[in-house]
Amino acid sequence: MIARGLAEAALRTAAGLRTHSSGSGEDDTPPVTVPREPARRAAEDELSEPAYRQDEPGLVRRVLDWVWEHIGDLLGSAADASPGGAVGLIVIALVVVLLLVALRMRLGSPRPGPTSRNGTLFGTRPGTAADHRAAADAHAAEHRWSEALQERMRAIVLSLEERALLDPRPGRTADEAATDAGRALPGHATELANAARAFDEVTYAERTADEAAYLRVRDLDHALRSARPDLARPAAAGAVPPSPGAGR
Repeated sequence: MIARGLAEAALRTAAGLRTHSSGSGEDDTPPVTVPREPARRAAEDELSEPAYRQDEPGLVRRVLDWVWEHIGDLLGSAADASPGGAVGLIVIALVVVLLLVALRMRLGSPRPGPTSRNGTLFGTRPGTAADHRAAADAHAAEHRWSEALQERMRAIVLSLEERALLDPRPGRTADEAATDAGRALPGHATELANAARAFDEVTYAERTADEAAYLRVRDLDHALRSARPDLARPAAAGAVPPSPGAGR
């Protein structure tokens, strides 16, 4: 469009010069020539009129056209470089999507920092520690590691309550139980916190536990059954001081 406008402006300028020359009545007068710089300025003045820009696309449209043009170039280059051309590129894209879906199913919901702060450890009225250990063993026998881990964590908390190392408290969360138990059993505070986090990830972040995760919680349960409390540290709030034979 700009080139056409320049041509039209030049033609009009030349026509005006010819008219001026022919109107003088001297047919043998040499044609009047215009120097290059004045001709350029005359063409620029002509093209600066709004009529030449009314059909030009706006800034947003030009940016979008530029983006789509480069995206098309990139896709074309990728199709040329990939085996099988465009079909190969589609196959690669499908493989990437399938890998992402498989990763999403393996890791579960991408919820940052799962916590049981707003959820209780026991969904229903708890039984005894032995009841929950039996339920954990039954789930583990069927390779249902997530359910087994949940039941084993509940058994840990109930066992500590039965030994008076934790006070029975309705609505307690796994994090709260781990924190309170870690005060009485500081040598296992880290393992208790890790077990509570594993419980939260399975219960609230919908992640799937594996056998190794369950075995860590099970081994912690076995270790805590023979662990002696640290009597030099203050007991958990509301807990009954353990008797001398409580750790046996």
